[in-house]
Amino acid sequence: MRTEEYADPLADLDWSTEAGTGAHHSADGFVRVRGARENNLRNVDVAVPRDAIVAFTGVSGSGKSSLAFGTIYAEAQRRYFESVAPYARRLIQQGHNPKVEMITGLPPAVALQQRRGTPSSRSTVGTVTTLSNSLRMLFSRAGSYPAGASPLDSDAFSPNTAAGACPECHGLGVAHTVTEASLVPDPSLSIREGAIAAWPTAWQGKNLRDILTHLGHDVDIPWRELPRKDRDWILFTDEQPVVEITPQRDRVAKPYKGKFWSAKSHVLHTLADSKSNTMRERVLRFMETGPCQRCSGSGLTPEALAVTFAGRTIAELNAVPMAELADLIRPTTELNEASTASRKLSSGEGNEVAVAITRDLLRRITVLLDLGLGYLALGRSTPTLSPGEMQRLRIATQLRSGLFGVVYVLDEPSAGLHPADAEPLLAVLEQLKSSGNSVFVVEHNMDIVRRADWLVDVGPRAGEGGGEVLYSGPVAGLAAVEASVTRPFLVPDGSRGGADDGGADDGGITGGGDRTGRRREPGAWLELKDISRHNLRGLDAAFPLQVLTAVTGVSGSGKSTLVSHVLAEVVGSELHGDSGSGGKDSGETTEDQPVDGDPGTPLSVGTVTGLHHVDRLVTVDQKPIGRTPRSNLATYTGLFDAVRKEFAATDEARARGYGAGRFSFNVAGGRCETCQGEGFVAVELLFLPGSYGPCPECDGSRYSPETLEITYRDKTVADVLGMTVDAAADFLQDVPAAARSLQTLREVGLGYLRLGQPATELSGGEAQRIKLATELQRARRGHTLYLLDEPTTGLHPADVRLLMAQLQRLVDAGNTVVVVEHEMDVVAEADWVIDLGPAGGDAGGEIVASGTPAAVAASPDSRTAPYLASAVDSASAR
Repeated sequence: MRTEEYADPLADLDWSTEAGTGAHHSADGFVRVRGARENNLRNVDVAVPRDAIVAFTGVSGSGKSSLAFGTIYAEAQRRYFESVAPYARRLIQQGHNPKVEMITGLPPAVALQQRRGTPSSRSTVGTVTTLSNSLRMLFSRAGSYPAGASPLDSDAFSPNTAAGACPECHGLGVAHTVTEASLVPDPSLSIREGAIAAWPTAWQGKNLRDILTHLGHDVDIPWRELPRKDRDWILFTDEQPVVEITPQRDRVAKPYKGKFWSAKSHVLHTLADSKSNTMRERVLRFMETGPCQRCSGSGLTPEALAVTFAGRTIAELNAVPMAELADLIRPTTELNEASTASRKLSSGEGNEVAVAITRDLLRRITVLLDLGLGYLALGRSTPTLSPGEMQRLRIATQLRSGLFGVVYVLDEPSAGLHPADAEPLLAVLEQLKSSGNSVFVVEHNMDIVRRADWLVDVGPRAGEGGGEVLYSGPVAGLAAVEASVTRPFLVPDGSRGGADDGGADDGGITGGGDRTGRRREPGAWLELKDISRHNLRGLDAAFPLQVLTAVTGVSGSGKSTLVSHVLAEVVGSELHGDSGSGGKDSGETTEDQPVDGDPGTPLSVGTVTGLHHVDRLVTVDQKPIGRTPRSNLATYTGLFDAVRKEFAATDEARARGYGAGRFSFNVAGGRCETCQGEGFVAVELLFLPGSYGPCPECDGSRYSPETLEITYRDKTVADVLGMTVDAAADFLQDVPAAARSLQTLREVGLGYLRLGQPATELSGGEAQRIKLATELQRARRGHTLYLLDEPTTGLHPADVRLLMAQLQRLVDAGNTVVVVEHEMDVVAEADWVIDLGPAGGDAGGEIVASGTPAAVAASPDSRTAPYLASAVDSASAR
């Protein structure tokens, strides 16, 4: 990317209302924003060039996303919806109207944001890119059918439709079944002794045993001695006989009608109808999960699997890497004399439809190959993809659309990418620009920022301390802006920022510092032999304990599989005696619980040694800390419990009989009943964006007037929720439980967040740091294994230094931290590095190098090595 000289775009600018929409300003090639007040933006005026790559930078929470997405993109979207018929608007989920006085020179916009919604196992690479639609049409119109078979519609080749889904597994490809072995783990026990472990406990289990006795079954001999016919009926029958039972345990006989449930019926009924997660998780332990035997894990009907193209079924083509798929369909694209399509023929592989569809498929697949995603298969489930892989899939979809004259607003397009994978991304951004578009990127990767045409730096800090445009101009000009936290990381002057260089306020804690000269030595080793899962095949891995280990490698090399799945499941199984799954909601910090595995790919591990050195497992991910606005920082960390107790302990609260529950906005009593404690009301306006505003009854406080009459140090509970972490740290310094939480939140750089800020407003990086702070406030126990998957995603370099300082503290306390990471400055500060590769997919899954950062940086076989060497050299020079 080139850096050009631009005149001051705001100089001599006529912002008068007589200027109308400012159409004459659009001719000079700038998008001008006036009076932006979205979130923490403070009446911002800024101008950025069109037909250029513009990078928006600043610490987390500074307001850069509020400017790029909340203002510029939101206004472009609002203008588009104004052109849509009112009836059609009712069918579209509309965004909000931005708080801005005027924007001129604004073209139509397309947003590509990091999506953090709940992933679906039915979503795949093929469905995200829509390539699956074309592949299904290829098999429907041009596949080779068995003799006498009727052509199928394209829906019949989709496991997500009623026409195509396997009736056994309903299109999931994974079957949950029960067997005698899963229902009766110990056949030496009698029924009275609990042989049928899957049956309910307590009275319900006694009831079923009494029914069996009444029906003539012996419940006191070992299970294995019962006749096969009786065992099968007890476990698997669908019959539900009702008999009269007279309990023997009561003094007075009270007969009742009892209905029998087989063990299988009880398990399936509980899974289908129970509202209790605990009950569902209990019966899941008695099921065997694996590929569906009827469809061989494809999720499709036998009729669909009987159709082939290039000698492969659609399930087989969905399973091969896209690079191989391109080779398989390429011969068809090169046919010069295609026949006329006809549904009467059993095969259409040589007809004009086959040529047209395969040429379109190849063109679209080539875009993905250029982005380095050729190792992915169309059938790869999206929950198994990294954020970087998902981002590149969406970028590829837009790239092939061929739009001209639009603004692409991208949310950290380099997030989750290895430095080697970022190179083709830069080429894509340039291609979008050269196609006549504008590219606005919210970005923390300084390598991407350096190669932009224009830079908008927002800050200087986060929250109330941010919201100002410190600089807007060519990248080189930021060197003169000393107030910028980004400047030390962007300008190669030998200094690197952090709290000491004007970084984010960290509550007095400085950056992590350079540890290159004082590496820790492992206290012990955790070794796993012969690991097999996904692209890990017979892998041996050794993790040093009581040190910080970084696991690196290009996208798809097997990093997350090794750490977040294999290591988590092995340790979780040892600590819990099972898979370690279940427990807390997946959006919360998972203490002593591994990341969810993939039931379709069973884990195989040989010898494991060193597990006795680990007492506890904690995973810290970027999933939301809550799914509704009722979840917030204060409730998640637990500090709000201490706040409510302080209010309940006041003289006035005790005189009125108010307990701590009175000060919760989630339960009836103290909350405002008009808004049900949400603080706002929504009005649906059909074809206009919904109107949201403060509740007219409580004015957004969430509480009833009577509750707000109680004050603590002249502040109501609503006032406390409205405080930032920094302000609350001073206000609640005499409340130990709250003060401890607030201090750790400041130490991870979250002093700008409000205590009552809804979880839905938090970024993934903020959510992860809240989880980390929650863990840091616990008593130090040591011997805990912390697993983090790309913890620096979404973080400014200054925030990364704060994060690293806290991770180093955990290790200094005798714990082990393992991070999957692409940020080379973080890897350079680790004590040990495990690099996977050499490439992605089937070409990966091997440990290419392991050792200290300096040792891995010198490896001739590692694609990480040259990038890590540069980071190690920079750290040594500081």
